[in-house]
Amino acid sequence: MRRMLALGLAASIGLGGWSAHAQRLLLPPPERPDALMRAVTAEVVAVLKQDLAAGQATDVALLVETKILPLFDFRRMTRMAVARNWPLASPEQQLALVEQFTALLVRTYSSALSSYRDQEIHYKPLRAAAGDTEVLVRSTIRRSGVEALTLDYDMEDTLAGWKVYDVKIAGISLVITYRESFAAMVREAGIDGLIRSLTEKNRQNARAQTQ
Repeated sequence: MRRMLALGLAASIGLGGWSAHAQRLLLPPPERPDALMRAVTAEVVAVLKQDLAAGQATDVALLVETKILPLFDFRRMTRMAVARNWPLASPEQQLALVEQFTALLVRTYSSALSSYRDQEIHYKPLRAAAGDTEVLVRSTIRRSGVEALTLDYDMEDTLAGWKVYDVKIAGISLVITYRESFAAMVREAGIDGLIRSLTEKNRQNARAQTQ
């Protein structure tokens, strides 16, 4: 009897394992990071072109919130920018830093979208090996009368899917450019001083937008 129970248990575990494996096989394959960026970019550009042709202002805030924000890992971006001072911040301070840095980056991205004038964005073939969890997605923005601008995204394969953790414009990291100024602020006024500075910067940007 015990042997039969053991065999039955083993069989059920085996079937359970096979069932889980079968379910995974039935799931659609994970989207490639370059395909993800290309698809989202196409959606955003389509909205911008439609509004531009109609002569109406784009709801940039809504566009960024629904299409852009879900793609970014703002916590990792903030941690990279704050660098060695990140562990010195309390959980509450880290939360505040992420909130304010996110607002700053979103404002930067929104301004770029607001200035869109029918530029063409092209993605280059992805250079990545199977199983890579971090990749560089490369693209170029072609502008009339001037040299094309490179716009590259560092992306990580997370539990929530592929996420952008840095943007390189003409080879210059958007996140790293803040690192030196953030370090100087922390030296002068501590973590709270950096939070206050970011908060004030975001307030100034908000006031400028309403004027």
